[in-house]
Amino acid sequence: MNEPFALLGFTTTPLEMTGFVLSVLTVLLNIRQLHWAWLFSILSSAIYGLVFFSTKLYGDMALQLVFISVSVWGWYQWLHGDDRHDKLPVTSLSARGRVIAGVAWLAGFVLLAWFLKTYTDTDVPKSDGFLTAGSLVGQLLLSRKKIENWHVWIIVDVLYVGLYLHKHLMLTAILYAVFVGMAVVGLRAWSGDSHSGGRRLALE
Repeated sequence: MNEPFALLGFTTTPLEMTGFVLSVLTVLLNIRQLHWAWLFSILSSAIYGLVFFSTKLYGDMALQLVFISVSVWGWYQWLHGDDRHDKLPVTSLSARGRVIAGVAWLAGFVLLAWFLKTYTDTDVPKSDGFLTAGSLVGQLLLSRKKIENWHVWIIVDVLYVGLYLHKHLMLTAILYAVFVGMAVVGLRAWSGDSHSGGRRLALE
């Protein structure tokens, strides 16, 4: 049912293709701040969990499970997450919040890289660990509508292109190249809204 097939000169699978389409829809809805993005995030994460398992990207596979949980939480946050349990506005991290986010990324990288190298047969424990940790930080910031989530995604998505090329996931590499451009668009779109809220801290 998931037999590889040729597409535009490279090989992909029905699962990877479906994940590609759902992921693009997710980011488009995120840019427009439509809460239905979280539903597509759940579906695309479930599908990509299967794709990454088949290519021994265990960090990314586990990340998809976390994404599903965070997506449920993020969906609620977007609808009822402000101080009055109303729709969440776009805000920015404080300087302290940026430091916390950076430290969390670094700590997650060290822990995940060690775990993947010690307990799995992946050939890319450092790359997988670094990008998995960064993706977790980006997803948490996105859940709280912090504009800095787009900065994180730009960095992560650029590096993921190289990782997926290494793993011969050509369609997914193209997807993440598209994500880079979409993250830039998202950053510009959200920048016009960030002045309307206070500079509350996402990671306190």
